[in-house]
Amino acid sequence: MPVASITSFVGNHGIYAVFALMIAAAVVPAASELVMVYGGAVAGGAFVSAHVSVFGTRIGSHAWAFVAIALAGVAGNLLGAIGGWLLGRYGGRAFLERRGRWLHVSPARLERAERWFARYDEPAIALGFVVPGLRSFVAIPAGIFEVPLVRFVVLAVPGIAAFCFGLAGAGWAVGSSYGRLHHDFRYVYIGVAVVAIGVLAYAILRYRSNRLARRAGSAR
Repeated sequence: MPVASITSFVGNHGIYAVFALMIAAAVVPAASELVMVYGGAVAGGAFVSAHVSVFGTRIGSHAWAFVAIALAGVAGNLLGAIGGWLLGRYGGRAFLERRGRWLHVSPARLERAERWFARYDEPAIALGFVVPGLRSFVAIPAGIFEVPLVRFVVLAVPGIAAFCFGLAGAGWAVGSSYGRLHHDFRYVYIGVAVVAIGVLAYAILRYRSNRLARRAGSAR
């Protein structure tokens, strides 16, 4: 979907557009970064013609509008992630070999995901949903690798929430300056990726350190 179509959809339909687009973004690259930043800008009052409504009632407070947009993103992305998990769990590799191109899941990407899960274990899920460009390729492999659904949801929620609230907050904060942010969105994307990678590295180091400590303790 072109950028102009995404922003127009979000501007016209608010939380419903964010919810729908973030469902799709859990399993295919659907510009989730742009959806949340633009949604946050709408909540912050950046556009006179766009506002956030729930069941036909306009939310007058920019702060509550931001919360509504962020929660819509979290709910949609989590629902899409569960759908992706189910697709991976019950469709398996055979389904992806036949239909994977529809979801942009190639054999090479699946192999990278498998190495990611094998190396980083549980942090791969939580932090995978934070990393731009990677977050759409977490749910289906988690199902294929038979991560328990409840465990998957527990791990996915923090990553999804951090992503949605963080980027919606960025859009809300710039408010009327959104036009400049839209022009320089690639720098926002890079910045988020750098921060996410830093968090990922820290979490992995902590996880591996704790695992080594547990092994040392059990060996005594």
